[in-house]
Order: sequence, then C-alpha cells, then structure tokens
Amino acid sequence: MKTVLEVIQATTAYFQKSGVESPRLNIEHLLAHTLGKKRMDLYMEFDRPLSEQQLEPLRALVKRRAAGEPLQHLLGTAEFHGHTFVCDKRGLVPRPETEQLCELVLAGGAAKRALDVGTGSGVIALTLAAAWPEAQVEAVDLSPEALALARENAARLGLAERVQFLASDLLAAVTGEYDLIAANLPYIARDEIPTLTREVRHDPLSALDGGPDGLDIFRRFVPQATRHLRGRLALEIGHDQAQSLKDLLAAYNFQDIRSQTDYQGKDRFIFATYG
Repeated sequence: MKTVLEVIQATTAYFQKSGVESPRLNIEHLLAHTLGKKRMDLYMEFDRPLSEQQLEPLRALVKRRAAGEPLQHLLGTAEFHGHTFVCDKRGLVPRPETEQLCELVLAGGAAKRALDVGTGSGVIALTLAAAWPEAQVEAVDLSPEALALARENAARLGLAERVQFLASDLLAAVTGEYDLIAANLPYIARDEIPTLTREVRHDPLSALDGGPDGLDIFRRFVPQATRHLRGRLALEIGHDQAQSLKDLLAAYNFQDIRSQTDYQGKDRFIFATYG
C-alpha cells in the first residue's frame, strides 16, 4: 500500500505533466477531502498507508482535476473572505480579484442599503452582509440556478434573513435607491473565451460573455444605475477596460471616477459616485 506522502508526491508529478497550477496544493486538498481531514493534518500522517477503498474515490477526483475541472467544484466549496461557500457549476468560482473588490468596498465604510448585481454564488452580497450587520443588502441575478446557489450560501452562513435575492436582468426588476451598488459583471470579450484556462471555461458562459468587446453588459448597466444609485459604485472589470469604462461613466455624469489595480498590478476595479 502507498503512504500519504507517496500518493502526494506521485500525484504532484502527474498534475505537473497535466498542466495543473499549484499541483502539490491541489492533491493535498483532494486527499484531505477524501479522508475527511484538514489539509494540515496530512503533515502528521505522511507515513500512514492508504487502502484501496481510500484510493479509489481519490483517483476519480484526480482524473477530473487533471482534465481541468476546478478544484473548488471537486471539493464542493470555496473559501472567500473568511467564509466557506458552496461552489459548483451554477456560479463563477470565487477568485482573489473579487475578494479584493470586497476588501476595498468594506474599507470605504458601511452602507445602509447595498445592492450586488449579478450575484452568482452570492459571495459579494453575503460578505458585505456579514461585515455590516445593520445594512440592508439585496442581490440580483438573471440565472435561476445562480440564485438558488446564492440562497444556499445565505442559509449556510446564517444570513438567509439578512439578504434578499431577486431575479432580475441587471436592474430591470429593481426598485428604490441604494448608497452602494457593487457588481462583478461579465466582461470577457467573446472571441477571448476559447483562450481562457480550462478551469475558467467550466464557469457558466453567461457569467463570462461580455459581447464582442466585453463591454456590452456595462453599456446596459450604467444608464440603469443612474436611476437607483445615490452613493458609491464599485465594479470589477477586465484588465484593459479601465479607460473605456471611465469614459462611459463620465458620459452619464458619474463623479469621482477612478480605477485601481489588483494584486497583479492590473487595472481591475472602477469606483465612482453618483447622485
């Protein structure tokens, strides 16, 4: 029988050949998940032999990961801003850029009424609600599957009574005014989608496709936002879209428009105010 360490080493080499990023970290997560342990527990059990019954389900997960299925889908969860979210094909895999967007929004101070547009798995809305217990937080998405996932996450985090979810094509079904609107909208140019990593291509196409230049959704969203925003706007954007979106926001009389880089030094966020 192979030991824990032998399985980790062999699968790390296999993942490297398969083009999996962070190959050792991936097999450690998958092995811990299979054994029902925390990843760090494995370091105390490197010499533990693994039975065929334990290895069989692991092999299936390893094969799927090597084929490009996201680690988070295989684990069924994703960590985001200190919380654990259900993660599957119904919504985008939460990424560090979106986590940074939440951090920047939170640093700007609590909102009284906040709206998350295109909520997906609900990570933005639920992160804000958890941090701002007095805030009224609402979230919209066009996808019934995404809304079901977001509601599951709200229940998981004990926030089902705090966040209202609504089916809406952007702001079409929204009423009232907000002092914060945050959004991670589809911003990938359509002809770039086939060039995305295998993992990203497992995300829902509707959450990626921003039209021919990646800006179609923003062109519909920005004028709608002027009817509901009386405060801050926070957007995650494509790395080459900052100037185009600044011009679009300026054309609709948004103020204090600025972009900010992500941890990779790429223009990834736009902030502005309106009203």
